[in-house]
Amino acid sequence: MNEKYKITIQNLLTVKSIVTIILTVIFSYLAVVGRISGEQFLTIFSVVVAFYFGTQYQKGKEDTEDDK
Repeated sequence: MNEKYKITIQNLLTVKSIVTIILTVIFSYLAVVGRISGEQFLTIFSVVVAFYFGTQYQKGKEDTEDDK
């Protein structure tokens, strides 16, 4: 297996990524069965995804500053 793919898989198995995936599945299910509205799902999902990608961006930014 290519080293790049191993790193990608390791990154997907971080706690933050697992929590994001689980929350996405749970809130998608709740929206499909009608327990929450589409608007509520969009709000919750937007916050979760924004947090996930925001922390990923910050981590990448810190890594590039360390290289300097």
